[in-house]
Amino acid sequence: MTIPIILDCDTGTDDALAILLALASPELDVLAITVAGGNVGLDRTLANTLALTKLARSTVPVYQGADRPLLGSFFNEPRIHGIDGLGGIVLPDGGQPAPEIASDAIRRILRTAPEPVTLVGIAPVTNLALALMTEPALTANIAQIVLMSGAWAEGNATPAAEFNALNDPEALAVLLACGRPVVFATLELTAQALVTPERLGVLRALGTGLCLAAACDIQASVPPSRRLPGAPLHDPCTIAWLTRPELFTSRACSARVDLGPGIGRGRTVIDRWNRTGDALNAVVLETLDADGFFTLLGERVAMLP
Repeated sequence: MTIPIILDCDTGTDDALAILLALASPELDVLAITVAGGNVGLDRTLANTLALTKLARSTVPVYQGADRPLLGSFFNEPRIHGIDGLGGIVLPDGGQPAPEIASDAIRRILRTAPEPVTLVGIAPVTNLALALMTEPALTANIAQIVLMSGAWAEGNATPAAEFNALNDPEALAVLLACGRPVVFATLELTAQALVTPERLGVLRALGTGLCLAAACDIQASVPPSRRLPGAPLHDPCTIAWLTRPELFTSRACSARVDLGPGIGRGRTVIDRWNRTGDALNAVVLETLDADGFFTLLGERVAMLP
């Protein structure tokens, strides 16, 4: 059996590898890819997504979504992803998106799917929240929500907040309150998926396909972390968890997000030790078999054209 998913992204460098991994994973039935602004502006995240799906010879429809959060505006991260979102790596043009807007497509798919759908969010989750806010009954058709978002300790966009959570904390609060299981791949988890020159060399040696080459070139453009001995590969962790959950350990906990103004905005308050006694509304992925993760990533992306 395959897992039907909607993949919601803001295609920068790590989103690109997550998209390719999802398209190459037979365990997943990718029903749609929806796109928001975030890592860079929506014009670029959309173009990047279309280019990657065409490169992979995928027929999965791509839908244009939100160019701003529920409140305010997105802030971008060109220092990591480059001004184009893919570190300057040029891909062939991918054509045009499907005609619906993302939130409409999400609602339609949830309304008509023969079985519950997993929502995978590797971006600010504006598109997902818009869909659920306008038709809350559709939560009954959601199997689970898997997010690359948040941190239980230090953030990366501010001292308190992770980038995706900070870019639309209100949207994240909507998902946490919707009553469906939410799985977090936080910064503490993704810090274990470190790309090093040695690992990148192993990936390059796996084949000569265009997708593998593009994935390696895109990742090579990412500067190393100032805090870690490599570059954390955030977004593909969500796809790896869906396809190879045995690579991870996890913990049920309660989670909320700070919606106030000031330095704490966007912080995810994740109660891993049940200090608050709040309802357990989330699962946090805690550890990762990094070697197994990179083996999976390489084997799968090398299967693509």
